[in-house]
Amino acid sequence: MTSPLAYLSFTPKYTCKQIGDQYANSLGTGILDHKNTMARAHAELRGALFGEFRLRSRAGGTVELKNRRAALVLAILFLQSDHSIDRDALARLLWHDRFPAQAKASLRQCLLDLRKHLDDHGIGALTIARNEVSLLTNNLSSDITDLETALSEGEWDRGIEHLLAIGNLMLLQGVSLNPAFDAWLAARREHIDARIKSAVAAAMDRADAAIQERLLEASKARFPMLKATAPAQKQTVIAVLPFGEDGNLVDGLHLADGVIDELSSRLSSIAGIALVGRTSIAKVTNENGTLPQMAAALGASHMVEGNVRRRHDKLEVRVALIEGKSGTELWSDVVIGSVSEFFDGRKVIGSNVIASIGKALGISIALAPSRRMTADREAYTLYLQGSALGQRIGVEGAHASAIDLLEKALVLDPEFAECWTALADAHIMAAAITPSLQRIEQSTKGAACAERAIALDPGQGHAFSVMGVHEWTQFNPARALELSLEAYSRDPNSSNVASRLGSCLLYLGKTKEALPYVEEAVDRDPIYWRNLVMLTSAYLSLGELEKARITAQRMVDMGGPGMWLAIAQMALGDHEAAVKSHFDCRILLDTLFMRPPGVPKMDDAARDAYFSFAARGIFSGKDEDRAAYSQLLYGLHATMSDPYDSSIVFPAIWMGQSDLMMKIYSERIHPANMFGLMTLWIDIDPINRTIRHPEFMTFAEKIGMVEAWNRFGWPDLITSDPRLS
Repeated sequence: MTSPLAYLSFTPKYTCKQIGDQYANSLGTGILDHKNTMARAHAELRGALFGEFRLRSRAGGTVELKNRRAALVLAILFLQSDHSIDRDALARLLWHDRFPAQAKASLRQCLLDLRKHLDDHGIGALTIARNEVSLLTNNLSSDITDLETALSEGEWDRGIEHLLAIGNLMLLQGVSLNPAFDAWLAARREHIDARIKSAVAAAMDRADAAIQERLLEASKARFPMLKATAPAQKQTVIAVLPFGEDGNLVDGLHLADGVIDELSSRLSSIAGIALVGRTSIAKVTNENGTLPQMAAALGASHMVEGNVRRRHDKLEVRVALIEGKSGTELWSDVVIGSVSEFFDGRKVIGSNVIASIGKALGISIALAPSRRMTADREAYTLYLQGSALGQRIGVEGAHASAIDLLEKALVLDPEFAECWTALADAHIMAAAITPSLQRIEQSTKGAACAERAIALDPGQGHAFSVMGVHEWTQFNPARALELSLEAYSRDPNSSNVASRLGSCLLYLGKTKEALPYVEEAVDRDPIYWRNLVMLTSAYLSLGELEKARITAQRMVDMGGPGMWLAIAQMALGDHEAAVKSHFDCRILLDTLFMRPPGVPKMDDAARDAYFSFAARGIFSGKDEDRAAYSQLLYGLHATMSDPYDSSIVFPAIWMGQSDLMMKIYSERIHPANMFGLMTLWIDIDPINRTIRHPEFMTFAEKIGMVEAWNRFGWPDLITSDPRLS
């Protein structure tokens, strides 16, 4: 039977421009180097990669290759980011079952046949060197680059036409050769789909609402779950306050928590509404302010409050919508239903309540069906308890208890998707903020739980973001960013999802792209100190030093740690203030942040001595202080139970101790230390010594950053691979 690769033809209306190294950067930004615009009209070799692989020459003639592997050589080169491949690697891909010498000989003959055939068509795009095979990038085009070019230039009609033409066609449809090649092709298919999805998302960031809708419609066949990934604008910010409970409630059913959970879920799914995060709400409500004071602190224009009362087998739920600035009640209602209706069908907070809130806000609401959740009351109660504990920061044992409760819930109902997501997040948070020597193992458990959640309910966007965190521990930041973008496309109203997408971009040095997501996370959870750390780091990386100082001071005033305030003060040249800010963090030890695993509790004198020594070493600007503390860091790395702990690697970044920093992250990235990567991109001395280190690009390639940059675009401070210049 003739291979589908034997008959190659393609007649695209549009071609690519000069792509070269910038081709690899098109994922994430969709922006190519378009200086040689006229090159599109003179592409020597044009390829259709979706469906059956087809080629045409510049003259418009069909290029037919009867040699199947010769056709595969061209397909592989089209799909490589720089359109070149090592000859040994190519031989292994195409002749996986042969001895190396035989594979090389077969490749040599195949390349000779291919070049002769292309020469017969007047095509000189193929370059065969001693060690590699490549295609001349300024003479190529494909359906992929045509699409990316159209979207990046804002030629919406042309881009939409290409999207519709690609549809749901598989890349190199019908092609299979051997296990090695098939695995390579599977990875390429995933890579290209991520590129296209990100190019569409970047286009929607720039397009108006009408074009966004057309782009989404054109993408529907290929990406049915795709949503606009630009952070939502002009949203009504609502804080759902804790509900009161009547003292007669029994059975440990946590009905008020259940009402809040259901109400929050329904409101968060509505376009135009953004909910304040539970962490910030818990802190503000504990301070016993007035309603307007709470609204101002939370940045909420409106609040929802209420109470739950049980009378025999009936529930009475009062729900009220409050105007934040004045504290005036705009709407309220009392809903009556049975306990069984609440647990079995989620009917207490029904469509009428949500529609009434929407009407009071002036928002048109397309009502979604009730969540299935779980029909098991005990499982649901355990889920509510575990979810609440999982949000506790700085409470010893909270995450371990949360994991225990959530696991018990899943024993009762293994099909409870949201509980799997909550358990996944609890594992990741335990790995990130509690002392542990099994952080990678905890992260692995979190990822497994997230996979289970997605298998049960593909709409679990937060589960995708948990998997993204885990991919960093596997030195795969490209996949981490893919998953973070996927999470946001499925659940753009979640502050946690926005926060993790923003942090992933910050780790990669893509601060300009990260900032809108970080700001969104802060807007939705304004008193969660980790979000304010991210915003401070973003401002520092963008050179907005005074904004960084103000944001960090706001965080400290709320009870957050002062290390990032110290960085901002150091950047502004106030070393004395920076030393004091870091030293003041000592009082938060064992509360907001924990001691490294295996380190015994220190008395106040020992704690103060250590923090004084560290503060001067990192922030005084004096060489003797820096040298002394650097020596201690190397000693801690050699002797501590967790040699990769944040207490070692964060100061190494801030002091520009490049060798130690690169050694630690090259050996292990875990959920507790990856948070420091966002400060790597602050362009002040001594922090910037690391990215200027001669071995930095080798390090970045080793931990997977270069692959991510090739696919999603390079960081703000490094616009292209300096090793290629």
